[in-house]
This record gives sequence, C-alpha cells and structure tokens, in this order.
Amino acid sequence: MAMKKALTVIVIIGILAIMNAIVVQGDAAQAYETVQTEESIAKVSGDQEASNNSDGPRSYSAMEGIKKFISFTGFANATPGHLIMLLVGLFFIFLAIRYDYEPLLLIPIGTGIIIGNIPFFQAPGVNLQLGIYQEGSVLNYLYYGVTKGIYPPLIFLGIGAMTDFSSLISSPRLVILGAAAQVGIFMTLLGALVLGFNLPEAASIGIIGGADGPTAIFLSSKLANGSIVNGVQTQNLIGPIAIAAYSYMALVPVIQPPIMRLLTSKRERVMRMKPPRSVSKLEKITFPIVGLILTTFISPGALPLLGMLFFGNILKESGVTRRLADTAKASMIDIVTILLGLTVGASTQADVFITPQSILIFVLGAVSFMVATAGGILFAKVMNLFLSKENKINPLIGASGVSAVPDSARVVQNEGLKADPSNHLLMHAMAPNVSGVIGSAVAAGILLSFML
Repeated sequence: MAMKKALTVIVIIGILAIMNAIVVQGDAAQAYETVQTEESIAKVSGDQEASNNSDGPRSYSAMEGIKKFISFTGFANATPGHLIMLLVGLFFIFLAIRYDYEPLLLIPIGTGIIIGNIPFFQAPGVNLQLGIYQEGSVLNYLYYGVTKGIYPPLIFLGIGAMTDFSSLISSPRLVILGAAAQVGIFMTLLGALVLGFNLPEAASIGIIGGADGPTAIFLSSKLANGSIVNGVQTQNLIGPIAIAAYSYMALVPVIQPPIMRLLTSKRERVMRMKPPRSVSKLEKITFPIVGLILTTFISPGALPLLGMLFFGNILKESGVTRRLADTAKASMIDIVTILLGLTVGASTQADVFITPQSILIFVLGAVSFMVATAGGILFAKVMNLFLSKENKINPLIGASGVSAVPDSARVVQNEGLKADPSNHLLMHAMAPNVSGVIGSAVAAGILLSFML
C-alpha cells in the first residue's frame, strides 16, 4: 500500500513537471497559431470578397468541404496541452476507481477535464458554443453556478443536513484544533504574495489550505474571477484553485499519514481519550442556532456558507423536517456535486489552464495542506502541556482539523488503529473535523471582508 501511495505522489509530480515543460512550448505554439489564424481569416475574407465581386454564385467542391470538415475535427486542433490534460482526466478517474480516492468528486472532475479538453476549432470572431468559456454554450451556462458562487452554499446545505455535531458539542475544547489547522491558509497567503500574486489572488489561493473545495470556489469566485477587486485587476484563477482544492481533498489518505507519523511518537499515537459524553436533543437543536448567530456576527462575509450549513443542520436536528433534510443530504447535494465537479473539470481547458500560475497554485496548495495538517498536530501537543493526564489529547486528531469531512477523521482513525488496534479515535476526530469546516468558512469570510 505504501508503494502504491508513493507511486501516486510520483505520478502527480511527474504530471506537474510535464505541464511546466510544455508551458513555454505552448506559449510559442499559441503565438504561431494566432498568426496562422489571422492569415487564414484574411484569406477567407479575401476569398469571400472575390466571391462577392464575381458575376455568379460561388460553388464549393467536395474537396473543399472535406478540408473544412477536417479543419473542425479534434485531430486538426489538438495541441500537446490538450493531450496532457486528457491524461490528467484519465488519471483522476483511475485514482477514483482503482484506489477509491473520493470517487464522487474525482470521477465528475476527471470526466469534466476530458470534456473540457476535446479540441475544437477556435478563432477570433468564431463562437461554436462548445467550450465552457464560449458565451451561449451549455457548459458556460452550467459554469455560471461556479463563477457566481451558487453551488458552494448548496453543498454546505447538504453537508449541514448530514453532519452530527455531537462530538463537537461534547468536547468544545477541540474546536481550537479546527482553528489551529487554518494556519495553513494564512501561511500560504504570504507565500503566494512572495511569488508575485496580488492580494485578492493570494487570499483565494490560501484558502486551499482549509481543504474545503466549496469554500475555495466561493472565495475565488469573489476575489480571483478576472475582474477588478478593490481597484486591483485579478486573473481568473477559479479553475486552478478548485482543481487543486478538490485534488488534495481526494489525496488526504496519501498526504496526511506521513506527516502524522513524522510529528508524533509511538507513545503519543497510542494515547487513549475519555469517551465523549452523550449530548441531549436540546443541545443538538440549540447548537446550530447559536452557531449561526455567533459565527456570522464575527464573519458576516461567510453568511452564504455558514447560513446554509447551520440551516441544513437545523433541518436535521429539529425532527419535524425529515423530508427536507433527506432531500438536502441526498438528491440535492448529489445533483450539485455532479454539476460542480463536471464544470470545474471542464474549466481546465488547456489554452486557459496550462500556465505557470496554475502550476504555482498546485505547489502552494500542497504546501498549504501540509502546513494545515502539521499545525493541527503541533497545537494538540501544545494543548497537552496544560492538560491533566486524564484529559490529554491524542495528537493524531489534530490532523483532522482540516475540513475534508469525513476523510481526515477516517485517516486519524486508521492511523490510530495501526498503532493500537483497540484504540478508536473516529468520534474524537470528528470534533476538530467539523470545526474545521466552520473555521475555513469563517476564515474565508474574514478574508473577503478585508479584500472588498
């Protein structure tokens, strides 16, 4: 298994290296294609003008029709970038099927990458309404839910309807671990600034450290959408940021375990924690209402996300809206996940996606995720310095402070079982895991209030 995980990481690094290598070639090829396109348009315009000045109607030969057909095929318009991205899409699908890495995310995204990188004829003034960036295309309409931040709150509604906050309510001190894991967001923000991204772009890239795809899409749709933000012209980085965030969410079982083993000793990994206390129904109903008011008063910018998250949980815990809760956590979230994954994948159109900035975002995303994991573990060890022996925390659960729910908590459970097959940490890990969801949304709201 370790060999398979190592191979996965090596393949990802190889793909990034190949993408980096073709960026320069792609720029030169694009410049050449632009010249060729301009010459073709000029020739077509000349032929059309000659046709208009002729005495009779112009007839097209069968050979001209065949040539035109060929010029519109994917074979005639394919570039090395398209082929690379097609391989990336296939690799995502392979990871989902072979290793069961977040198949509900990677299969829609991988298929979307393939759809978005089927080559088709593109030229100035020509709109075939096929690509996701071409106005009037079906994909463009579906992508509207990403660019306007519509899909992420709907995802949060479904997450709220399926989340049990009992572990967090029973051990409120563990919310600190969810907050500590958000250090990856702000460290990555500083790193992005050093690498030349402007402040709104850096804030959008930093949120990848929260390991929360919907939050990353929501923030980048506001701050890095290619428009002017607070007087600063931004690039459209929604696609690279979304792909990076979801990729690292899916690779939680690959990225986190080595960091967890590196930062903890055998003695720490076998630490046992007191069982969480039982939580009353009144507490379960009160928590989302108090949480909604408190978090949105602190961070009003996160209202679309946190409002829907806690609304979904109220539907679940009230006990009188079971049908609405079932719809939110099943049919609705499945439909939105399909649309979100497909359109995010399709946004990786080679001529837009393969840039030096995209590669930097992937590197920064990996670093931010590692920093967030390490931050949660180290803070748990710091907390233990001030806790009595019977209240000490197993540092492994600090890794679940990133908001990849419930994958990070499952990774903690698996690592705990490897150290001690009778030590179950899942319920303890769920507390910082769900607090990480809230923490990343609060962080996004704070960043949004600073940038706008």
